[in-house]
Amino acid sequence: MAEAPSLPVRLRRQQYLEELEAATLRAATADEHWHYRARRLHHGITIVALRAPHLRLGDDNTSLEDYRAVSDAIALRWRHSDDDLHARHRPELPEARLIYDLLEQLRAESLVEIGTPGMAHNLARRFRRWALDYHHSQLSDTALGLLLLCVIMICWSRLMARPVFEELEDLLEATRANIVPSLGHDLAGLRRERHDQARYQHHARGIADWIATQLEGLEANTERDDESQNPRRQLALLLDSEDEIDSDIPLAPSGYSRIFHDQGHHYHAFTTAYDTERDAGSLIRSVLLDEYRRRLDRRIADQRINVRRLANIFRRTLSRPDRDGWQHGEESGVIDGRRLAQIVSSPLERRVFQRQRYAPTSDAQVCMLIDCSGSMKAHAEAIATLVELLTRALDMAGVATEVLGFTTAAWNGGRAHQDWLKAGRPPEPGRLNESRHLIFKDAGRPWRRARRTFATMLKADLYKEGIDGEAVDWACQRLLSADVNRRLLVVFSDGSPSDTATNLANDRHYLDNHLKEIVARHDHPGQVEITGLGVGLDLSPWYRHHRIIDLSQTLDNRLADEIAQLLVTPRRR
Repeated sequence: MAEAPSLPVRLRRQQYLEELEAATLRAATADEHWHYRARRLHHGITIVALRAPHLRLGDDNTSLEDYRAVSDAIALRWRHSDDDLHARHRPELPEARLIYDLLEQLRAESLVEIGTPGMAHNLARRFRRWALDYHHSQLSDTALGLLLLCVIMICWSRLMARPVFEELEDLLEATRANIVPSLGHDLAGLRRERHDQARYQHHARGIADWIATQLEGLEANTERDDESQNPRRQLALLLDSEDEIDSDIPLAPSGYSRIFHDQGHHYHAFTTAYDTERDAGSLIRSVLLDEYRRRLDRRIADQRINVRRLANIFRRTLSRPDRDGWQHGEESGVIDGRRLAQIVSSPLERRVFQRQRYAPTSDAQVCMLIDCSGSMKAHAEAIATLVELLTRALDMAGVATEVLGFTTAAWNGGRAHQDWLKAGRPPEPGRLNESRHLIFKDAGRPWRRARRTFATMLKADLYKEGIDGEAVDWACQRLLSADVNRRLLVVFSDGSPSDTATNLANDRHYLDNHLKEIVARHDHPGQVEITGLGVGLDLSPWYRHHRIIDLSQTLDNRLADEIAQLLVTPRRR
């Protein structure tokens, strides 16, 4: 029996499928604003709710066919449905609202064009899989479950002009015979009016209201003390159409900061007198640094990363061809004036031409920014190894690279917090700690001269608290000063911004909201292309382009290639 894929492998597969789904939607709708963020489909900054149950895919579903069907269904809904008109007639009762939403989705799917048989096949297969899963999970064993399945299947059958699935035909026959007389007019109107949303809605609303009436009748027959049999609770379970996502994928916590928004998104620090920007190597004794370097060398030797292969990826994608003189002695091209005499003396000689020679020249700069907060201490060796291998590959490709870090100089606010206490604790003081920015390698230093400093990442007391927004802004400003066409920032982190003193004196999401504002300001093609690499954590609340990486195992070429491709893929404008 095949072994189930590990969580990190499944997460990477799921992220890949979500990116494919978003790309399909962008192509199908000619709209560039579709993307996934925090495991949720977004159009621009708006979350797109998938209220039809057959469009909700489980966390363990990594089927390319299912994801493609969902993208096709959403594209049809976007093309054929007026959300304002739909919302105008949406029922108040949640039970009727769920059925009403589903019928509108099925209407959109019934309008698939004849010239797209592949799309029609994807939609039918996905709905069939959902209906059979519904039945096999024994949800149809209850009276409400059977009624619900029967109504949905009849509506789908009428709209699509297809028979009910053979596996369900006998199960639904008796129930269908009882409900068709009550819903005959509305059922007949579904397909007839499917091209006119306004007229179709009257029939969809009639069916939804009828379901709500039947639910009230079932509720009246239910024992008051038997909560497990409550029809309303069963219906919520059956449709599973709520917006919340329950997932074993760890998602970085994010929320709303009242203080940040009340201040007009104006972030500030109580004092910057103690902020520092230091060369990382100056924070550690030379003897200890040499010991850490030997330890890191042993770790790197155990990895299975093909650095030359990575260098070729970076060279192909982050360079542009520049003229590099002439190639002489060619059999075709432009005649070389210096060999005209040779043409006279040796008429059969063909190598008298010259061609322009081109060499790849880097037209990008990459900055790797490392979160040196306390929780990252456990990943220090793995991060240092990965960063050094990437830096070495970029250096071989001729791409200028910076490696920066950020932390604080003290726990719990340090001297900045003491100054705030002495000032009488004024309210909403902003950032309350000593920010420390670290330079492991600047763009002008080659990898060989900077590699010794990389071992500083193994120093345990370097890791304290994290003020991410200021660090990202600092790294972006350094990149923007570079005279290149592409500027890439990679942030390595395993959590949300956190500083105890700042959170207590303001609110817990003050730093979090500042990071979102900074990323939104800088992350644009032509400015800085920002990528978040979450160490076992989904960083999508802040970074639109992100990847979850698992550093608990030995690094391999697959992970390195994924990161490289994520970095070099051009962003949409």
